[in-house]
Amino acid sequence: MLKRLAVASVILTAACAGQQKTEATEGQKQMTKEERLRITNQPPFDLATCFPHEQTLPTPANEGVLVGALLSVRPDVLECLVDPANRGPAASTKVMVKSTVNAQGATHAVTGENLTPAGTACIQQVLDTHVKPAALAADAKPVEASYEYDHATANNPSVTMGINEGSDFSGTVRLAQKSWCDCFAGFKASTPPVLAADIHIVKGQPTPTEVVFKPSGSTEGDQLASCMQAKIAAMPATTTGELKFPFRFVFFNSQAPVEASTTMPPELRFFQLELARTQTAAASAIAFGARTNAADTYDAVVQKYTKTKDYKLFDELSSKCQALVDSAGKWVDALKAQETVDQTTLTLVQQLKAQKEDWAPVETASQEALANTQKDLSAAQQRLAADQGACPKKSYAPTKKK
Repeated sequence: MLKRLAVASVILTAACAGQQKTEATEGQKQMTKEERLRITNQPPFDLATCFPHEQTLPTPANEGVLVGALLSVRPDVLECLVDPANRGPAASTKVMVKSTVNAQGATHAVTGENLTPAGTACIQQVLDTHVKPAALAADAKPVEASYEYDHATANNPSVTMGINEGSDFSGTVRLAQKSWCDCFAGFKASTPPVLAADIHIVKGQPTPTEVVFKPSGSTEGDQLASCMQAKIAAMPATTTGELKFPFRFVFFNSQAPVEASTTMPPELRFFQLELARTQTAAASAIAFGARTNAADTYDAVVQKYTKTKDYKLFDELSSKCQALVDSAGKWVDALKAQETVDQTTLTLVQQLKAQKEDWAPVETASQEALANTQKDLSAAQQRLAADQGACPKKSYAPTKKK
């Protein structure tokens, strides 16, 4: 199960080739050929990096807990790699993390390929800030877990400077969005609408001459546009002549519930569901780790009772077994949430495939992901039933009549 969770976004990889064509088609409808050639660096922004899910990890830490925690911060790690200063010249970047928890606390060793010192520092800060399992007992054996993050400029949000003036300004705007979290305060549990703006930059003017957002179709979207307009209008801008170009702002939110994506365009909703799937997979891994802890605790009491036959241990046996059942139930619930995301994704992909055959490999990957989740869910449900059946029950012998 943990191996599958470690590569939770397999569907996204399968979708990339078809999606690149889809995005190009969308761009052709909205921009002229000249604009498509000139303007880049407008990738999506995941609001989860503004509002990370703060969580108290189960104790003691184990491999499942650590893998889940590392998976949960994937949006923040990938946001580090949007910045070209954090990547080397290659198109692909690999980040390897080895986390260790002992009596002194947790440490995260970050290495990688095509990763600059600034990129290492950015990811290190993410891990040190958001992956903080409690220290183990002094006599406990250290716990380790490894995880890899992959980033490709062709498939993941990224900025590349030095293309042209318009693209460079677009890249600067995209990199600044991480510091505009106040604008996104109304979307902590939802996804903003796609926004479109026209930007006008003139030589000799220190800031954009004009930044005009089109109506978004909602009050909340227009409020977001107003906030962003003020920030963009104040940004330094340079050009050797005059620039006029459109900017399309696309937003995702890894932390948003599944139903929050229903109003998104179908192709964008697919990516939103993929991000949500990563978070449900992380929650499943952490719940699996919590159930493992509860099982170890209960087994220790069982072994003690087996050796001593001390009936006074019954209440402890009962409470620890109930804790085991509760943790198994939460594991089942986490996998059910993951199943919901997988089923919703498959249904959406099948609808997209009916319109465009390019989605066929994505359908296959989606079916495999759903089947794997259902397999894990079935195993968890069986484990829950076994845990419930294992709990001791008091029996009272009838009083003998004299």
